[in-house]
Amino acid sequence: MLKQFTFLGVLWIVLWSACISAAAASDETPEAVSVEESIGKSQDGSRTDDEVVKREEEAIKLDGLNVAQMKELRDKAEKHAFQAEVNRMMKLIVNSLYKNKEIFLRELISNASDALDKIRFLAVTDQNALAATEELSIKIKADKENHILHITDTGIGMTKSDLVNNLGTIAKSGTSEFLKKLDTSGSTEMSDLIGQFGVGFYSTFLVADKVMVTSKHNDDDQYIWESDSDSFQVSKDPRGTTLARGTTISLHLKEEAHDYLEENTLKDLIKKYSQFINFNIYLWTSKTEKVEEPVEDEEEKPAEEKEEDEEEEGKVEEEKEEKPKTKTVEKTTWDWELLNSVKPIWTRKPNEITDDEYNAFYKSISSDFTPPMAKIHFTAEGEVTFKSILYVPKVSPSDTFNNYGKKADRIKMYVRRVFITDDFEDMMPKYLNFVSGVVDSDDLPLNVSRETLQQHKLLKVIKKKLVRKTLDMIKKIDKEEFASFWKEYSTNIKLGVIEDPSNRTRLAKLLRFYSSNSETEQTSLAEYVERMKEKQTAIYFVAGTSQKEVKNSPFVERLLKKGYEVLYLIEPVDEYCIQALPEFEGKKFQNVAKEGLSLSDSENAKEKKESLEKEYEPLLKWLKDDALSNQIEKATVSERLSSSPCALIASQYGWSGNMERIMRAQAYAKAKDSSQDYFANQKRTLEINPRHKLIKMLKEKVESNKDDPTAKDLAVILFETATMRSGYLVPDTAGFAGRVERMLRLSLNIDGEDMVEEEPEEQEEQVEQEEKVDADASETDEKEEKVCTFCKRKILSIDAKTSSAKLKKDSGGHDKLDTDINADGKILPSSRRKDTDGDGIPDYLDDDANGNNIPDKLEVDSDGNGILDYKEDTDGDGIPDYLDCDANDSEEEASTCEGDTCEDKTDDEPGLISQLMSVVEELKSKMPPLIVLEEDDGKGKEADMFADVKEIEQQDHEQKIDLLTVLEHASTHTYKQFMDYFTTSDEKDR
Repeated sequence: MLKQFTFLGVLWIVLWSACISAAAASDETPEAVSVEESIGKSQDGSRTDDEVVKREEEAIKLDGLNVAQMKELRDKAEKHAFQAEVNRMMKLIVNSLYKNKEIFLRELISNASDALDKIRFLAVTDQNALAATEELSIKIKADKENHILHITDTGIGMTKSDLVNNLGTIAKSGTSEFLKKLDTSGSTEMSDLIGQFGVGFYSTFLVADKVMVTSKHNDDDQYIWESDSDSFQVSKDPRGTTLARGTTISLHLKEEAHDYLEENTLKDLIKKYSQFINFNIYLWTSKTEKVEEPVEDEEEKPAEEKEEDEEEEGKVEEEKEEKPKTKTVEKTTWDWELLNSVKPIWTRKPNEITDDEYNAFYKSISSDFTPPMAKIHFTAEGEVTFKSILYVPKVSPSDTFNNYGKKADRIKMYVRRVFITDDFEDMMPKYLNFVSGVVDSDDLPLNVSRETLQQHKLLKVIKKKLVRKTLDMIKKIDKEEFASFWKEYSTNIKLGVIEDPSNRTRLAKLLRFYSSNSETEQTSLAEYVERMKEKQTAIYFVAGTSQKEVKNSPFVERLLKKGYEVLYLIEPVDEYCIQALPEFEGKKFQNVAKEGLSLSDSENAKEKKESLEKEYEPLLKWLKDDALSNQIEKATVSERLSSSPCALIASQYGWSGNMERIMRAQAYAKAKDSSQDYFANQKRTLEINPRHKLIKMLKEKVESNKDDPTAKDLAVILFETATMRSGYLVPDTAGFAGRVERMLRLSLNIDGEDMVEEEPEEQEEQVEQEEKVDADASETDEKEEKVCTFCKRKILSIDAKTSSAKLKKDSGGHDKLDTDINADGKILPSSRRKDTDGDGIPDYLDDDANGNNIPDKLEVDSDGNGILDYKEDTDGDGIPDYLDCDANDSEEEASTCEGDTCEDKTDDEPGLISQLMSVVEELKSKMPPLIVLEEDDGKGKEADMFADVKEIEQQDHEQKIDLLTVLEHASTHTYKQFMDYFTTSDEKDR
């Protein structure tokens, strides 16, 4: 029986042990697969040592915990679940509260800054608060391989209860609780703390699907808080104390948020949102450098070779030591890089900050490496308290007017040194969009996401103070520097006068203009008022495109003559600006191009004006009702004109000439805009100068004859010239030009119907031929070869005596015989060009110079019988001897003749051919050789222009009858014309 109980007891113990072992095995994590389990089942029974499993469990995991530590963490963790309402709140925060995912980093850095502020404050009263580490910093490290982002601070840290209560309870702020405790103790030194709402931490779930918080507080052990937004768990860190003090937040980033692991992205976000956090922010960054490394020695030689080498070295003298060989390699190093080296200097007192510090700070917020022109540092108190530093750049930003009216981004809003936004519509007015700076407040009301301000009323208060301080800063710029400021920002200030009624008076004091008393340097309105005449009641100004234009304007003639100062408005915005100013220091503005100008209110001046108006009443009435009835509102005697005859004056609410030009030049102006047409088509007043002679002459013409067209023309021209001189556009420019030309014709006594002589077409052809000859004269011998139209031989060159381009031009080339050229190639004197009968042949070459159709050679009495040769008729047959081949009426000679037209071949007297040939020889002696014709030997010879005439003797006599007539005109015809005429078979044509 005893044996049975003993057996049952042992069996029960074995079973109980087996159950415990099975339970222990079931609790093991699947990751802890030991070497023993994987290879210990081999047939040879080999086993690992007992330390293998332990070493495997101590293998380091990527998030800082090994397998064993993760097992222990999960076994001992206190698991908590968010309540249903809290779960819905988490989704609301993640999906709706924040506009930009990137603000998660701002929130975590702000929380880290609060933690550092807390421990620093506690260290004031507790010397042991910083015993673990005196470093106060924030470090950020990205693990790209595992997609984890770590943010570590050395702040106050959190106890286990803090982790549960603060991170486990939404909208409960540890910072707020800390401040409440300080309030109860009466301390007011912790206004730098940022956290308010207790929801900033949960912005991490915008980019992460799991968050781990490791924290160490001086009064507690190190704990880990872990959550996936549905639930969280807290447990003691199995690694012990890895943080001296502080907190590390590890974000397991979502796939779409992996960009936040990039160095440049992190740097940009830190610079944008947390650049002015009080504590140093470091980023774990890599840097690639080129370094010199020694070259590795060759592999060791075998022992035998070593011994041989040693023996040889013993024999050789000791050589000098050589420098070690190196090579350049690229090496990547990792280190902590400080990102917020620029500190928030606005938190310090202005007298503690140097100009270099101000300039460095300006460069950091504006990316402008040119020092600013002016700055102001101030603290505003009242409804809202804030600190600010504002700067005026030395050079106007290039996009000042390209982005005019758009949201400005040069003023950055900070709350407790954390960037909130620079996307403002109401922070600064549009005309001050060039001002850069920061505004930092500790008590601005923000919405829960801290992305926007809640109360726009406070924004208006801030805007009002910023504008006033900016204008004070500009006002304090010294005179020399102000000239540079005005050159860059004058348009902005003038637009401010137009757009900002509340600050119009302040802005008016900054205005600068050129004037008749200050043409080289611009003057202020205050300086103008100081120089005003004793009884002057208005500030006079005239607008135009340049100083020269306004200085010579008819509107300022009498003002300048009397010594009044006139402001010159020469920029497009100037007239708009002055129109927006009702007055300056009690003095109204008067545009001298508009009605209302009065230079004297004395009784004498009034009586004199009334007298002149009465004297010129007929002319004024005629101009208004007759000559210019459709163009002017009225005509009156002028007080402002001195040297000009008349001027066109706009009404008080009408456009001046300068304003009309600006309005018509607008890019958005329509061709037919009713609103613009109303102003543009308004009739204006014509003021005449009664002392001008043109006006007096016009008055006399009108009084003598109102219907005189010359008087009306004169009136219209005076009106149109006045329109132009007054700065307006002449509507009918073609008509204006025609009237001016008509007046010029009258003054020069030119008939209007015969103004332009018609140019004949033949003359045009002749000009074209002359131009062609000129062009041919400049051609070289390499150009296209020419052939003589008479002999068909190639022309080689002009003869040496006549080879100049001038000769070629004047002679017309080979084909034209120009009688103005003599044999030496010289132009003949005018006496040689005499042509009595006007047939185009000079007398000295004309056989019939007097044009009576009788050769001059025969108009003599050669035999002295009292009968001229051309009248000699020996046989009395009525045919003159010089034309009669049977002059002596001999039967023997008659047998060889065919009528009276044949040549007398037996007569001792010279026959027709002989006479003609004598004429040819005479012409030949007077005409120059023109060309050199190509010969078979290639040398060429001088051409005889009448050589082929000798062949006439062998040709049919029917072709000889008019040869004399041909020769008479040969000098002015081309060879082609000569041959065409000479070889014509039709007698009628000849």
